[in-house]
Amino acid sequence: MEVIGLGAGDIDQLPLGIYRKLTNTDDVIWVRTKDHPVVKALAAEGVQFHSFDAYYEREDQFESVYESIVKTLLEEARTESLIYAVPGHPMLAERTVELLLHQQDVHIELIGGKSYLDDLFTALQVDPIEGFQFMDGTSFNRGQLNYEQHIIFCQVYDRMIASDIKLALLEDLPADHPITLVEAAGATTETLTTVPLNEMDHSLGISNLRSVYIPPAPAEALTHTFKRLREVIATLRGPNGCDWDKKQTHETLRTYLIEEVYELIDAIDMKDDEGIIEELGDVLLQVMLHSQIGEDAGYFMIDDVIQGITNKMIHRHPHVFGGSSENNGLNWEALKQKEKRGKRTSLLTGVSKSLPGLSRAAQLQAKAIDVGFGWNDVAGVWNKLAEEIEEVKAAMQAEDEGAIEEELGDVLFVIANLSTYYHINPEIALQRTNRKFISRFQFIEKSVAASKREITTVSQAEMDEYWDQAKREED
Repeated sequence: MEVIGLGAGDIDQLPLGIYRKLTNTDDVIWVRTKDHPVVKALAAEGVQFHSFDAYYEREDQFESVYESIVKTLLEEARTESLIYAVPGHPMLAERTVELLLHQQDVHIELIGGKSYLDDLFTALQVDPIEGFQFMDGTSFNRGQLNYEQHIIFCQVYDRMIASDIKLALLEDLPADHPITLVEAAGATTETLTTVPLNEMDHSLGISNLRSVYIPPAPAEALTHTFKRLREVIATLRGPNGCDWDKKQTHETLRTYLIEEVYELIDAIDMKDDEGIIEELGDVLLQVMLHSQIGEDAGYFMIDDVIQGITNKMIHRHPHVFGGSSENNGLNWEALKQKEKRGKRTSLLTGVSKSLPGLSRAAQLQAKAIDVGFGWNDVAGVWNKLAEEIEEVKAAMQAEDEGAIEEELGDVLFVIANLSTYYHINPEIALQRTNRKFISRFQFIEKSVAASKREITTVSQAEMDEYWDQAKREED
């Protein structure tokens, strides 16, 4: 089977060799569509074509159309010699040719055809050396788009395809970003129409020769992209950056990271979506700053951070991503231990020393419980708590300050153990109680201030009444 490209323009642009082949062949000629200037001109000269235009009306999805076309071509090629002619160049955005080349039953011979990209770049006055992406309007992934380059969507056959492209682009670009609709690039009927992005699908009819051009976006339109964030952080830490950012180290940033995590937890607890967005951004900022510090020192960069967590997630989810059969059936903790084999001498060394005390106590005990070291049921923990409280009382009666501190620590440790059995994070639980205390105490302050008194002059009994009122209003 010979596959011929018809070019992007009219018959005057068709190479002489291809013209002679099409007008002097005894082979059956199939075309993907008759809606092309060359096909119309050759038909006027008496050349006979079979087309697949009806397939587009019969199928719901473009991929189904292409698969049906290829199936028909292969069936026909088994019994007769044929030519398959496609718009443009056979190897440029031609899915049917791609499918034909992936089969082994029928030999495929490709015969040129002018790509319309030359005419398109000429019409747009764009130099492709600046970098461009060529996308199929019927099948693309928004995540593939690089808005710093020139982007060209081909095969924008109708308004529905244009609408899909527009909606995807509006996720990243402003509504007034200029785009250019190009019809029949290189042909005598060539037209270019520049409109705002949000109007690109207005008043569009059906056309097999339409492309959409998206010029590079300015940096201010890309502040939501990871690449732009990375550039901003690098600039802040660069020679002409911010003095504060430039002098930061992993050590100086530790406190900020802890603060940002707790502010994020506050926003989550308050179900504040806008707050969650802001605080997640602050946490991400800390990640980016630490990564830039590592890159500046030549030790690691954000790419290493991303690669590490990506590999870890894939390894710990063999039921999702496949992988080694020896990992199947292993749970999260077992896979973690396998990863750390040879790196840790104890189960407990994986618990960070920098965690707040209650959280660290809970994690230490959770590790021990996982291997069977702990009470068989939670009743044992409650009994142990009662025992530790009695020991605190004894230390207080003995007025032994060191013993009091130690025994109070034991009480807190058992409380952390309780939280583990009930699957509660003790630190978050305590923060919740802190917020509740703040809210109620501030109610007392406001109530006292409303009575034009100083809080130091109010009795305990009256403050208790305000406290109870605050509790009732919470309900």
